[in-house]
Amino acid sequence: MDLRGRNFLTLLDYTPEEIRYLLDLAKDFKRKKHEGVEHRYLSGKNIVLLFEKTSTRTRCAFEVAGLDLGMGVTYLDPGSSQMGKKESIEDTARVLGRMYDGIEYRGYDQKIIEELANNAGVPVWNGLTTEFHPTQMLADVMTVEENFGYLKGIKLVFMGDARNNVANSLMVVCAKMGMHFVSCGPKELWPSEELVKRCEEIAKETGATISMTEDVKEASTGADVIYTDVWVSMGEPDDVWAERIKLLNPYQVNKEIMANANSNAIFLHCLPSFHDLKTTIGNDIHQKFGLTEMEVTDEVFESSNSKVFEEAENRMHTIKAVIYATMRERNE
Repeated sequence: MDLRGRNFLTLLDYTPEEIRYLLDLAKDFKRKKHEGVEHRYLSGKNIVLLFEKTSTRTRCAFEVAGLDLGMGVTYLDPGSSQMGKKESIEDTARVLGRMYDGIEYRGYDQKIIEELANNAGVPVWNGLTTEFHPTQMLADVMTVEENFGYLKGIKLVFMGDARNNVANSLMVVCAKMGMHFVSCGPKELWPSEELVKRCEEIAKETGATISMTEDVKEASTGADVIYTDVWVSMGEPDDVWAERIKLLNPYQVNKEIMANANSNAIFLHCLPSFHDLKTTIGNDIHQKFGLTEMEVTDEVFESSNSKVFEEAENRMHTIKAVIYATMRERNE
């Protein structure tokens, strides 16, 4: 499988076979990492991480992946780049593309990363945009496969704001890999009809199914994977919390929902999660609205069904696979 020079902007651009190749490559990198086998295959190359939104997992995964592969890594935080302020996206891409062998972008509109990719001349990877979060998806389905041994036919249910980048991307990867995707949340927060139709067309070729419902019991019954995300995404104003809590509180993942799922079902979350009061935002929401837990209860988050930290680790292995596959030399 030859992905050299490819951008990684959305999994809509990748075939099921290409996604399978990346997952298998990630598994091999994970084995090497755990066994202490050095894999500095990209020594002498350099990548830049261009962040307009902060992160723990995405930044650390890209940095460790790059360093493990023997590369130099530069991190530009939201205040360290002139992109969009004193320098256009196009010009930024042309400058960075002459200095670096690969560019990661984490920020806002998908059009920004598309413009970077169109002008950089080197692989550009999506660390998160408003619309999509493809590197998270590889980690998610890798974790699912590690737990069940397969992907095709797995029923994955997303509970909550089904329009956000994680839910959009889950629908895409499930369609690509022949899984059964269920979006469970209020109709006001369902994904766009355009994306749903596109995923349904993909599903016809792979045997996947795509469905939407507001019924929690219907969605969770027989589920293999229950997935949720925070109720307010990065970049959204604080004044949406009251409405979002009212809309999404019925879709909180709790022991009742997990009981509806299959006995060996797992719980996934891209993190960070508001499952307790050990964060400043969690405390602030508690003071304003009286909630001690939000999108998932602490009971579920800390249960044996929860695979969120395995999922977080897999961000590094899958990102390493994407970097290597798109940057490797012909004879490697």
